[in-house]
Amino acid sequence: MSSIRCVCFDWGGVILRICRSFGEGCRAAGLPLRGDLGEKPFANERKGHAEAYQLGRLACDDYFDAIAGAMGGLYTPEEIRRVHNAWLLGEYPGIRDLIERLSCTPNVRTALLSNTNAAHWRRQFPLQPDGLRRFDAVCLLHDRHASHLLGLAKPDPAIYRAFERLTGFSPGEILFFDDLPDNIASARSCGWHAEQIDHQGDTASQIESHLARFGVW
Repeated sequence: MSSIRCVCFDWGGVILRICRSFGEGCRAAGLPLRGDLGEKPFANERKGHAEAYQLGRLACDDYFDAIAGAMGGLYTPEEIRRVHNAWLLGEYPGIRDLIERLSCTPNVRTALLSNTNAAHWRRQFPLQPDGLRRFDAVCLLHDRHASHLLGLAKPDPAIYRAFERLTGFSPGEILFFDDLPDNIASARSCGWHAEQIDHQGDTASQIESHLARFGVW
């Protein structure tokens, strides 16, 4: 019998296909590329604001204003909002069916542990503002935990320990899927079973293979 009692997913790059750069986000939003988006001062300042945002330390409008300022006015706060809204591209093929089947598997609880933010988190739920597309496959999971709600973010080991306290599972009972190597390494250092998913591939089939290997089904 498998020792796995909780299967935990990252959201972006595992369940949900997302943009991987500001330039890609501009293209998804139908905005032109302006200036040198890869210039180091821009990139470093954007990263700092993004980290504060996903920890729940910046409100959405404040984040859009901060990013616009960090980019020297190349994009307005409203254009930053458009890029942010376009960042979520769509759920991976087959992932909803996999989650639905897994969530009905006896003696297995499913969960989400995501570095995200308030605006993206709302996209799981009905009544989307401005007619934005809803991405609700994660609503099939039993438990959902997010960085901006916990005030902690991967790969900080503290977020994995917080997850254990909130769910009641011990490290060896958890199987975790994420697309970023640092997050996988940190989860493993905490004693979790953790497998990296290639976000450019068929994520559902990769997860299926790992679930079989761990004896979950």
